[in-house]
Parts: sequence; C-alpha cells; structure tokens
Amino acid sequence: MNHMLGIAIESLVAVLLILTICYCMLLNSRLKRLKADEQSLKATIGELITVTEIAERAIGGLKHTVRDVNEHLGSQIALATALAEQLKGQLSESDNVVRRLSRIASAARPFVDAPAEAPAQVAAPAPVAPHQPVVPKMSAARANAAAAQAFAERRRPDGIAA
Repeated sequence: MNHMLGIAIESLVAVLLILTICYCMLLNSRLKRLKADEQSLKATIGELITVTEIAERAIGGLKHTVRDVNEHLGSQIALATALAEQLKGQLSESDNVVRRLSRIASAARPFVDAPAEAPAQVAAPAPVAPHQPVVPKMSAARANAAAAQAFAERRRPDGIAA
C-alpha cells in the first residue's frame, strides 16, 4: 500500500503541475495582449499629447487674434461714436440754417396790398401748392425788418455774417 499511496500522490502532483502549466499559458497570453494594449495605449497617449500641443498653440493664436480684434474694434467704435456726435451737431446746425433761410425767404416775399377801391369784392385766394407754407401778409416795412432780423441772427461767433 505504500507504493499505491506514493503513486497517488505523484499522480496528484502531476495533475496539479499540468493545471499550473495551463494556467501559466493562459496568463502568458493575457500578458501578451496587455503588452500589445500598452503599446497602442502609448501610441494613443503620444497622439493625444501632440493634439493637445496643437490645440494650445491654436488657443494662443486665437487669444492674440481676439486681443487684436478688441483693440481694433474699440478704436473703430470710438471713431464711429465721435463721427455720430459730429453728424448730430451738423444736423442740428443744418436745422438752424433751414429755419433761418425760411425766415429770410418769408421776409423777402413782396407784400401785396389789396386794392382799396374794391372793399366789397372778396377775391378768391390763389391756389397754394400743398408743399408751400401759407405766409401771412405783412407790410413792406415789416418784411424788411424781419429780413434784417433774420440776417442778424445769421451772425457767426467770429463776428462775420453767414
């Protein structure tokens, strides 16, 4: 029985060794796959680093471009604001000129007296174009005074009449 017990133990050890060898072969194949994955992972990490560097350079370029655009747009907006203010002043000045010209034109119109001998007759008013303002009639002296007043208002700050 001693020999049988020894053979059983030796057989059990042989079976365990065969199982160990199979398990080692399985681990070896897994390690090979892991090494292959490691190489592809290193390649992926290298590509990621390269792409990150390119993106950082692009972001730096974009920041520089944004800075330039902000400076340029800021100056353009300031220039446009100044131009708008200048145009606003010119428009108000042109309104004043138009008002003065209309006063001069109305003052320069000749006064037409109605005939004194026909007070009973009522003359039909002359047709007035819709774009012409209706100007009240005034005497020649008043017309001259209004023209002089309008001319005096045209006087500029430097003392010269416009």
